[in-house]
Amino acid sequence: MATSSSTLRIGVVGYGHLGQHLVERIIKDGAGLGLTLAFVWNRNPHKLKGLIPDHLILEDLSAFKTRECEVIVEVCHPLIVKDFGLQFLSHAHFLVGSPSALCDPQLNQQLRHAASLHGNTLYIPSGALWGGQDIQRLNDSGALTGVFVRMSKHPSCFRLTEDTLSDWTEGEGRRVLFSGSVAELCPLAPNNVNTMAAVAVAAGTLGFSGVLGEIVSDTALRDYHVVEVEVSGAHGFSVHTVRRNPAQLGAVTGSATYSSFWHSLLVCKGHGGRVHLC
Repeated sequence: MATSSSTLRIGVVGYGHLGQHLVERIIKDGAGLGLTLAFVWNRNPHKLKGLIPDHLILEDLSAFKTRECEVIVEVCHPLIVKDFGLQFLSHAHFLVGSPSALCDPQLNQQLRHAASLHGNTLYIPSGALWGGQDIQRLNDSGALTGVFVRMSKHPSCFRLTEDTLSDWTEGEGRRVLFSGSVAELCPLAPNNVNTMAAVAVAAGTLGFSGVLGEIVSDTALRDYHVVEVEVSGAHGFSVHTVRRNPAQLGAVTGSATYSSFWHSLLVCKGHGGRVHLC
């Protein structure tokens, strides 16, 4: 990883809504914050033409090493984490925008090992999670006993791998789509449960199998997503938070999450060869 400059070179993998937001912020505000854009990659590179300067477009992701990044940000799909995560960590800090990929125990362990081996940090953004650092501290103290997360959204906001919602109709109200471990839930809704995955990372002693999650379709939620987190600890300790995240119909990501992700990126300046929730 190149470290000769005080400016952090950022590679952005993915140019959906969140990727566009990050690229625009880096171009607009990066210079004053010590950030510069090293490359942007998208599955369809033609989408970038005319939007991104040609010299910043990376057409072949396997050539990322030539751009000498300090931080690589994935905001694309869990498969990118699986296929390139180990390579990214061998050269740079890695901010994982699709932490649902870590529900695979083998990949999770491999990424942690790569971070330790190369001295680079595997960053997990808080996203729509409220109180993640508090959950992590409770976990690290040995006092965490349970976590339950419920995410409720309008049905148009879900991207499921099965046809669970193919028959939804406007006005049908509330429907529980899944309730169980986050490990089971991640493959069903990999683009919708990254907040739950961040919880599973924070609650490391429980992990993906021990943290419980529920996704709910609710046609009444036309203006926001709702994230509820119930935490329990030793000696009767408990916390229940409810976050209402403004969101347009059909949006996978709530509007407040964009700002949260940007501030997570600003933290990515190296925290040693480990996993860090930011």
